[in-house]
Amino acid sequence: MTIREARPEDVETLFMIRTSVAENYQSREDLADLGVTPATVIEMLQTDCRAWIAESNGEPAGFSMANATKKTIFAMFVLPAFECRGIGRQLMQRSERWLWSQGAEQIWLLTSNDSEIRAYGFYRHLGWIPTSVLSDGQVKFVKEQAWNQLQH
Repeated sequence: MTIREARPEDVETLFMIRTSVAENYQSREDLADLGVTPATVIEMLQTDCRAWIAESNGEPAGFSMANATKKTIFAMFVLPAFECRGIGRQLMQRSERWLWSQGAEQIWLLTSNDSEIRAYGFYRHLGWIPTSVLSDGQVKFVKEQAWNQLQH
């Protein structure tokens, strides 16, 4: 398995992965309603965001995307066929390291507040702390660089 930085020409791969997940599924139309389109993702990649694609034998397996200005992990998804192989953890670590390298001292992400959803436990396992529930039902998780350094 390899992880490489995504390029603008990878945008369709990112959307394929994003719309293939079972939990937290959103169609391309749902994403467009939120302002997430191929054009906006390309613009993000050309400004203050980076994305990474995990590949297994040359096939896409998952991706993560981080925003340096907002100090957030914007997305992290793994194709169902590649789940439970440590790919998500490696993608998260890549995103976290990049955000720390950009000067972030605290980073954050949003996910479902349903503790039955695997993402909730996954982020907790990686040292993320739930801090607040938003009006739309999502929970905000945070991680501080100092905590991260204590874990390693």
